[in-house]
Amino acid sequence: MFTGIIEDVGAIAGIGKGEGRWTFTVRTGFNPGDIREGDSIAVNGVCLTVTALVGGSIHADASLETLSLTTLRGSSINDRVNLERAMRLDSRLGGHIVMGHVDGIGRIVAIGPEGDSLKIEIETPAEISRYIVRKGSVAIDGISLTVNDQHDNRFTLNVIPYSAAKTTIGSKNPGDRVNVETDILGRYVEKFVSRREQDGSDLDFLYRYGYIKGR
Repeated sequence: MFTGIIEDVGAIAGIGKGEGRWTFTVRTGFNPGDIREGDSIAVNGVCLTVTALVGGSIHADASLETLSLTTLRGSSINDRVNLERAMRLDSRLGGHIVMGHVDGIGRIVAIGPEGDSLKIEIETPAEISRYIVRKGSVAIDGISLTVNDQHDNRFTLNVIPYSAAKTTIGSKNPGDRVNVETDILGRYVEKFVSRREQDGSDLDFLYRYGYIKGR
């Protein structure tokens, strides 16, 4: 589990393409003593397991399933990537709950200045858009961000200068693809409501017990 607060921006130093998986070598500024084999690390929002540590680089495998759902398949040597180590139980939750299980790939359709910030519009497939709501949370390449507006299959974000400078999002351009992970809470609510409807109930249960306010 992660928070979406990026700790380091690393770079891909090697890609080994096997039949059942790809192995990524990522240069990082993390203290080698703070990472061990078997640890989980989010690479551009994708939860991977550290398989080896060599100097200032980590090695991690990505399955073909992971490659099919994320931008990792299109990675190149020297690409910069956002990195976050798994959250500790005694750490602060500064962003939101991020699982590292990317829902799919979005495409930046517009990006430009909005005051001191960057305004970014992203288009996603319909099966992802249903879980994105105005003022809700979303992880873009592992970065915890707030949705400013949402319509059809597009949503907009405002990225403050600090986030733009400390992550890869400040160097994005229209047409770039990004990993999108929606807020897991929306999926749980949908599952809960679906089960209640199958049992012959409806949303009255949620209103009655305060899970949803007003109609």
